Amino acid sequence: MQKPLQQIVAENPYVPMPVEVIKIITEVDSKDIKTFRLAFVNKEDEERFKYIPGQFAELSLFGKGESPIGIASSPTQKGYIEFTVQKAGVVTSALHEMEEGTLMGVRGPLGNSWPIEFLEGKNIVIVGGGFAFTTLRSLINYMIFEENRKRFGKITVVYGARSPGLLLYKDELEAWGKRGDIDLNVTVDKGDSTWKGREGFVPTVCKEVAPSKENAVTVICGPPIMIRFTLPVFFDLGFSKENIITSLEMRMKCGIGKCGRCNVGSKYVCKDGPVFSLAELDKLTKEY
Repeated sequence: MQKPLQQIVAENPYVPMPVEVIKIITEVDSKDIKTFRLAFVNKEDEERFKYIPGQFAELSLFGKGESPIGIASSPTQKGYIEFTVQKAGVVTSALHEMEEGTLMGVRGPLGNSWPIEFLEGKNIVIVGGGFAFTTLRSLINYMIFEENRKRFGKITVVYGARSPGLLLYKDELEAWGKRGDIDLNVTVDKGDSTWKGREGFVPTVCKEVAPSKENAVTVICGPPIMIRFTLPVFFDLGFSKENIITSLEMRMKCGIGKCGRCNVGSKYVCKDGPVFSLAELDKLTKEY
């Protein structure tokens, strides 16, 4: 007797779950970064897709392939999941040509997550740069959700982009800035004639903000060059490598540790990561 399709999907990690594109948001002036809001076609799939901020999924486009993308929404936002996608290769370019109402596939959730239990009771410093702010956005929305907010201490956010037109989630940034429980610091490398905010590189702003190391954890994600120059700032502030968390999401491939293209030393980033502390990364080879 042939198994029902839903049972096959549940048992086979290679089979994507069908979703519908219900909303597309163009995030940046260059129009090459868009947020896609997806709703599951089957209620059983939605209930099965239980994720935590920091995880990712494979987005499948029929006839084109699939691409690993971090989940940009928070599990506290019900009825949909969101992915912010930069137009780059075959799959992401095809995704950018899609319209609302189109069907596609999602496979996941995959990888580990930001260490929520470790973060509880601590002050959290979020540092993000450019397009890599997506899963950090998920974490922020999770922490400020009314039922979760008391589980975390002070939240400090430093977020930067090259220019005002490349900042993501502008409406949310404005809403966060009005809250009294987030120290939000948005910066751009170089402003334009309309920019009234801060100018400066992320490492410099982190040095100016100078968050305290006391009972604090830093969660950082961004371009490698940004991370390279930001880490010494936090070392100077006294943060230990155990209390600096980052993500190697850019190394994600198949998502289930079968293709072998994401391994770093003894670790498979897509199964053991993508989230690691700097202390954990110090034990690996320097391939990352």
